[in-house]
Amino acid sequence: MAVNRRLIHVPIIHTQADMGALGEAFKRAVINQLGERKWQLKVDLVERAWTAIEQALAELNLRYELVRIYQDGLPVCGHELRIVTELARAGSRNHRLLLRMHQRGATIMGTESAELLVEEYQLAKQLLANSKTLQPRNGAEQNLARTLLKRRDEFIAARINDTLKPGETGIVFLGLLHSLRGKLAPDIELISLFGDQAIAPPKDSSR
Repeated sequence: MAVNRRLIHVPIIHTQADMGALGEAFKRAVINQLGERKWQLKVDLVERAWTAIEQALAELNLRYELVRIYQDGLPVCGHELRIVTELARAGSRNHRLLLRMHQRGATIMGTESAELLVEEYQLAKQLLANSKTLQPRNGAEQNLARTLLKRRDEFIAARINDTLKPGETGIVFLGLLHSLRGKLAPDIELISLFGDQAIAPPKDSSR
């Protein structure tokens, strides 16, 4: 089957602003675990990563009227633009970038299952409360996290398969643990924004 849809994968590191209500708890957990200096190093790393992403996307010279944007953590709900706007105002460089692309003609798409995101939020809240980290501590938590991530990835891939139209370019912003390999329709060409390169995540990078 001929390839007539393409999808650009943008690997991202989530910021405190991206995490909404859990952002402050996550910051405290990292500082408690690693110290203030390591937290600031993490913040600086994320800022550099987003600068690299913005520059790489600008160099593509995309026709934004033919671009659909898919965002890790953005539910299919009918209020996608409002959510993106609120997170951009809260300081998220990710969502500020989405707004700029939208202003140039790109379409922002609801990307994730709201129900699965609620499950993810509850798991993250539980991990932060019990162990002050987002990393699963035991086999049961690890299995739950893996299963939930797989279900989210399957939903994201199905959403892209169903909504990206022939001749269009999708841009999917995904946390570093996500993968769409083997889940996309055969006529979608998956392209990494950085080729074989990857932005190295901090050891405690979130999903």
